[in-house]
Amino acid sequence: MTNLASNDPQVGRRTMLAALVGMGTSMLASCAVDPESLPGTGPAPTASPSASAPGPAPTPAPSAPMAVPSRRAMVSAFAGKPAGSFGLEAQGIQLDLPAAARGAALTFDACGGLHGEGYDARLIKELRAHRTPATLFVNRRWAAANISLMRELAADPLFEIANHGTSHAPLGSRGQAAYGIRGTASIAEAYDEVMGNQHYLADTFGIQARFFRSGTAHMDVLGAAMCRELSLVPMNFTVNLDAGATFPASGVAAQTALLGARDVGIGHFNRPSSGTAAGVAKALPRLLDSLESSKLRLMKLSEAFA
Repeated sequence: MTNLASNDPQVGRRTMLAALVGMGTSMLASCAVDPESLPGTGPAPTASPSASAPGPAPTPAPSAPMAVPSRRAMVSAFAGKPAGSFGLEAQGIQLDLPAAARGAALTFDACGGLHGEGYDARLIKELRAHRTPATLFVNRRWAAANISLMRELAADPLFEIANHGTSHAPLGSRGQAAYGIRGTASIAEAYDEVMGNQHYLADTFGIQARFFRSGTAHMDVLGAAMCRELSLVPMNFTVNLDAGATFPASGVAAQTALLGARDVGIGHFNRPSSGTAAGVAKALPRLLDSLESSKLRLMKLSEAFA
């Protein structure tokens, strides 16, 4: 597993090409939390059908829910424990695929909110055209604004839906902030951030998500440990594909081409005006050939963690 903060020469292939595009500290904050949607500060999102969806598909029959600890049990279990470090690579966060995985994974986030409820139809079309599986991390706000699309994507065997939180807050236990966005302030709030969307995905779409990525991808050690107690893998990445949907297509293509054994790439599929779709489309054919020559393939996270 590569430590992005180290001096390891391998870090170069997994950095965010800051010099290329001159980005600042907004690499994962383009889908920022709206102030009214911070934990405990606003109403739950309301569902509205997406105008861009081709039409509603049947909601999948819900699978049997996993038994998870209650909110009260989690608060009690973590009472008095130190928060630990906070960031993209806090202890307990999974960055890459398991050692036995023979491939790499593409993951794309949909963050929701005032500036993030769009749908990158071209990106999904390119993935389908190349029969390329991907794991889609969906925030509750985006799901509620794109009901028909959610049903369509959930029914497509190429994709799996993962949990990107309820309000898109960093998952802390002391209110730690990332990119100026306040995180959850306690284990109780962190539980609501995770399980609010977990229950919503299950109740509305029959999805039992297995992976969680917080808003901004920042967590503290306690938050990551709580996810695992809830039978969710706190999943981040090794290759940043689009820096919060801010890279131009050339930057996205260059980053996508870096994917190799056990890598996890992160991009976004809620920003159709970004360079993500064009960059992924440019890189995919050569990437697929490169992986195949090494007897590797692209896979959904659930395949790698089976």
